[in-house]
Amino acid sequence: MADLDRALADIVMIRSQMARSIEFRGLGPATLAGTGVLALLGSVAQAWWIGDPAGDIAAYLWLWVGIAALSALLIAAEAATRAVRAHSGLAQEMIRNAAEQFAPAAIAGALLTTVLFRAAPAVLWMLPGLWQLVFSLGIFASRRSLPRGVGLVGVWYLASGLACLALGDGACALAPWMMGLPFGIGQALIAVVVYHHGRGSDGEA
Repeated sequence: MADLDRALADIVMIRSQMARSIEFRGLGPATLAGTGVLALLGSVAQAWWIGDPAGDIAAYLWLWVGIAALSALLIAAEAATRAVRAHSGLAQEMIRNAAEQFAPAAIAGALLTTVLFRAAPAVLWMLPGLWQLVFSLGIFASRRSLPRGVGLVGVWYLASGLACLALGDGACALAPWMMGLPFGIGQALIAVVVYHHGRGSDGEA
């Protein structure tokens, strides 16, 4: 019985190692581009309904956290179905590996938002830039499992996040474009990378 348990554990370890060495094919360019459109629509919604985001920070957070959650749900749902087609028997391991790579950044972003909201409301103007920096770290952490050009998207989010931190205080604090433009452009870029990579490989675009 001990030998059987050891053999099963070895199989699990081998499958996990294989999943780490194979490029994840679960991302779809249309859905990624769609999340960029959601970000642009979010900036329009903010400009229309939230005239003073600094004075109504709860509404601001509900809007952008809701958009982030919806985007994550759409990407995850498609990734689950595409991974089954692309990776067959390794689908579960591939999905788990992809989630484990990005999860620390997502959790850090959620905790950072909570702490600033409760303990340091005066610096909440930094949130757009900080969110983009955290997102860039998640992309960099996941780049070994994704198409090579994804690293450039991480650089985009890093640069846009720093720009938002440099420009985001004062009159520009929590301006709609600080979320809509960076994420709209960034998600479009990653959609282009995934699309062109899929056309040049055996995977589906």
